[in-house]
Amino acid sequence: MDGSSKEEEEEEDRAFTNISLADDTDHSSRILYPRHRSLLPKMMNADMDAVDAENQVELEEKTRLINQVLELQHTLEDLSARVDAVKEENLKLKSENQVLGQYIENLMSASSVFQTTDTKSKRK
Repeated sequence: MDGSSKEEEEEEDRAFTNISLADDTDHSSRILYPRHRSLLPKMMNADMDAVDAENQVELEEKTRLINQVLELQHTLEDLSARVDAVKEENLKLKSENQVLGQYIENLMSASSVFQTTDTKSKRK
């Protein structure tokens, strides 16, 4: 016998299950029945279905998280733009306040009503 026929023979032996018809130890009363090969694919299909269901749940969870991250990124971009706008407005108002302060100071110095009185000079 060559190697390939021995392998085929071993494969055939694996394809059958020995089932004893009697409680005796005589091996001559055993009958060979083909194994139920369809059971293995069914189990594999059930496992694959479970894995597919897990993958589906995982995929849905990942999709939900990605959408949530994208939404948070957009919110962050909106908030960042709002902060930039508020900073710009704040700088503009500070500049206007400086101009108004300088204007008021100039008006006060030009008006005799707001002239400071020197109390030290009057006392001497």
